[in-house]
Amino acid sequence: VYFSKNINADTLIKLYDMINEGIYGKVAIKLHTGEPHGPNIIPRPWVKNLIEKALPEAAIVETNAYYAGGRDTTEKHRNTIALNGWDFCPVDIMDENDTAVLPVKNGKWFTEMHVGKNLLNYDSLFVLTHFKGHVGAGFGGAIKNIGMGAGSKKGKMEMHSSGTPRIVKDRCIGCGMCVKNCANDGVHV
Repeated sequence: VYFSKNINADTLIKLYDMINEGIYGKVAIKLHTGEPHGPNIIPRPWVKNLIEKALPEAAIVETNAYYAGGRDTTEKHRNTIALNGWDFCPVDIMDENDTAVLPVKNGKWFTEMHVGKNLLNYDSLFVLTHFKGHVGAGFGGAIKNIGMGAGSKKGKMEMHSSGTPRIVKDRCIGCGMCVKNCANDGVHV
C-alpha cells in the first residue's frame, strides 16, 4: 500500500512506476466508479491518464452492490458507470455472469469466498482506493476495496451476515420503508 501527500495524475503514474514490475498479463484496475453523480471517487482524468500512458489494455473492474441503489443490478450499474463518465476503457462487472468460489486457507471467519466470476480472467490486479468513512467498518480502504469490492452479491451477503436486519416491534411504525429499501428481500413487516 502506498500513500502520497501529493495527489494528482502525475503522482498516480509515479506510484504505478514504483510497483509495476510485478504486474503482468491481463490487468484489472479495481476502483470504485461511484454512486450516480457520486463525488467520492478517484478523479476520472487521473485514471484515464494512467491507462493511456501505462496500462492501455487494462479494464476497470467492479461488482454489483448488495444494497438497493444505482448499482444493485448490472443494468443499473452500467447506467451509473456511463453517467459518471467511465467510458474511456472497458469496465467489467465481474459478477455479471455468476460467482466463483475461492478457498480461504486456515480462515478464521470463512473457509471460502464468493467473488465475481470474471475476477478469474485476470493475471494482475492494480487497486486504486479512495479514503472513505464506513458505517460498519469505521474507515474503508484497500482491503475493503478488494474484499467487499470483488465479492459477488452472495459474497457480500455472507460478509454482511452479522448485520442481519431485524425489526424491533415496539419501535416499528409499519411505514414499510425498510422493506422498500432492502435490495435482497431480507425484511418483512
